[in-house]
Amino acid sequence: MDKTERSPLQKSGLQAALRDFGLPRLIIAGFLLALFIMAPLVGADLVTQITNTINRFSWNAVLVLAMVPMVHSGCGLNFGLPLGVISGLLGATISLELGFTGMMSFVMAIVIATPFAVILGAGYGVLLNKIKGGEMMVATYVGFSSVSFMCMMWLLLPYSNPTMVWGLAGKGLRTTISLEGYYDKALANVLTIKIGNLSIPTGTLLFFALLAFLMWAFLHTKTGTAMTAVGSNPAFAKASGIDIDRTRMLSVIMSTWLAAVGILVYEQGFGFIQLYMAPFTMALPAVSALLIGGASVNKASITNVIIGTFLFQGILTMTPTVMNAMIHTDMSDVVRVIASQGMILYALTRKTEGSK
Repeated sequence: MDKTERSPLQKSGLQAALRDFGLPRLIIAGFLLALFIMAPLVGADLVTQITNTINRFSWNAVLVLAMVPMVHSGCGLNFGLPLGVISGLLGATISLELGFTGMMSFVMAIVIATPFAVILGAGYGVLLNKIKGGEMMVATYVGFSSVSFMCMMWLLLPYSNPTMVWGLAGKGLRTTISLEGYYDKALANVLTIKIGNLSIPTGTLLFFALLAFLMWAFLHTKTGTAMTAVGSNPAFAKASGIDIDRTRMLSVIMSTWLAAVGILVYEQGFGFIQLYMAPFTMALPAVSALLIGGASVNKASITNVIIGTFLFQGILTMTPTVMNAMIHTDMSDVVRVIASQGMILYALTRKTEGSK
């Protein structure tokens, strides 16, 4: 009798857990697990692929974290992420131009990028406050237009560092700038753990953990709670005396600054600065990773960031390796487009459900 009574409860509990985790995430997690199992069978080094997945997670996690403040304040998914990326690129190039090297060049890049991120984020916030309800559509064009504008500025700004400018003309920044001698692996080489072929960039992971903890702590402060209230119920927030426009602007500035730091973290792991059209679609993988982690257009958590980034980067790392070994065709770009665009489409079609 007891077994009969407990069985439906256990069944409903399992169904609730699966529903909370989400069918898309369950399918993606199962697919990623299958890829890890298949890797040794097709001749790929599993340990190396795990290292690559961890490295890519550490490079991209801060960029995904940058989405959280704007989602909490009701500004939606930050498709204008390239605005923050440009702030980071300005900080990086000016740091190199001023001659800083090693870890100091990374620190100074963050310091220099901060005022750019605050100014651009404030302007971006003013714009989003004027078009409430259509933030994501406008943000997309803000990101695209800012990248196109900077394509001209990278050629016109008066940089002179010989490692950055075109050799023949002596002016205009190169498309790709090596960070060797500057902040290449500045975080990744801190407390690195190596076990055979397995390498864990402890410093980069700890840096992300610090930012994630600070974000979590902020969201539990009075200001953070007000930000969440503005996103979940603007009418209640206004009745409670919260300045909605100011709170939304703060979230946009925070998101822009985190994106600036995120691109610097990405560059130190990748080893290069990429300019011109490189930031054009950087918002899409970050948005996709957050959505895969279980976030919606009006709700996101640190857990969503961690799970989503690992799943998304794991698929992007493992699929080309396994597919190429099986069918001898490069499928990496196809899988990236399907995964990123598909998850964005899925989330946007469920906007109403997430709002209830």
